[in-house]
Amino acid sequence: MPETLIPVDLTIAPADQPVPLHNRWHPEIPPVVSVRPGAVFRVECLDWTGGQIGNNDSANDVRDVDLLQVHYLSGPIRVEGAEPGDLLVVDILDIGPLPGAQWGFNGIFARENGGGFLTDYFPEARKAIFEFEGIYARSRHLPGVRFAGIPHPGLIGTAPSQQLLDRWNRRERELIARDPERVPPLALPPDPASALLGQVKGAAFDRIAREAARTVPGRENGGNCDIKNLSRGSRIYLPVFVPGANLSLGDLHFSQGDGEITFCGAIEMAGFVDLHVDVIKGGMNKYPNANPIFEPGPVEPRYTRYLVFEGISVTENDQQTYLDAHVAYRRACLNAIDYLQQFGYTAEQAYMILGTAPVEGRISGIVDIPNAVCTLYVPMEIFEFDIRPSADGPRVEDRGQLAATT
Repeated sequence: MPETLIPVDLTIAPADQPVPLHNRWHPEIPPVVSVRPGAVFRVECLDWTGGQIGNNDSANDVRDVDLLQVHYLSGPIRVEGAEPGDLLVVDILDIGPLPGAQWGFNGIFARENGGGFLTDYFPEARKAIFEFEGIYARSRHLPGVRFAGIPHPGLIGTAPSQQLLDRWNRRERELIARDPERVPPLALPPDPASALLGQVKGAAFDRIAREAARTVPGRENGGNCDIKNLSRGSRIYLPVFVPGANLSLGDLHFSQGDGEITFCGAIEMAGFVDLHVDVIKGGMNKYPNANPIFEPGPVEPRYTRYLVFEGISVTENDQQTYLDAHVAYRRACLNAIDYLQQFGYTAEQAYMILGTAPVEGRISGIVDIPNAVCTLYVPMEIFEFDIRPSADGPRVEDRGQLAATT
């Protein structure tokens, strides 16, 4: 087994971990470990909330989660010899839950605290707990469903330079200014409340906490991109903006559907990742790209039979939009949710199935004006009954409820 360079202890708070963690992006957060190119090592990670969500049947913790704390990241990891303009090559060799923590959670976040892709339809907090059975996940809150996961880090990236950080903050402030009272907000600006900055102490802490970017969106450094196929055997090419690259990762997922549509839309877990790193000198000039690129690994579930739901870029109130893939994907998801309700699932349960199972989302048509077409491929084998349309009609059963608030 590779040497564990960053361990975590699930019994203690994020701020008290044996190796300091961080939950913001800033070039001055110092590395906690250093490795050479070619190194193979293990990193352990808390779940993205730092243990705020419990294995129980209440969604109060999802409703009340402190989003100023997230995401808790392991790192930064300095790679010797990496310089701005290089590409950091990161291979994901293995990934999985921590021993003794063979479970995960998914949440529909309340509209006023995070929201989600369909928050207008699902404004209240809900939760499902998943138990891991080897490569499979099953939930007492979603009876009749069992699927193989594709474990992956939802968040992995390098530290920004000060110049890049300033660009992020400028453009996101400009976006917020378009509708500063919106709920949920258009973006999340720097906020020193609950900031965890690794080994940063003393007078510098307040300044860095005021500047440091929140980790919620993916950006040019990688970050929170939630790509479900970034799993075992994947290789990532990350741009380097600071000396040493300062690699960080976290937000580990056991499984996720494309889009992570419930916001806490994957099966979130505490876990480990085994990594190999290398450096391509001058790689950003040799292979110019505004964002990271990656090679998917060869490991994924062998689902071959899908029921596919289409969506077009016409809103729910019959308003025509122009090639709007966001609207089209929303309509595909809503169509699938309506369909699954016919088998006895609540709308919230159906929403959560689409967020956690290895569902494939695609832009199928983006040129035929005025309608973009997006499609949602739902693997039929994840259900313990036949979901195909038939002359006999759907098999309706009482399929329980998600964990709700009290």
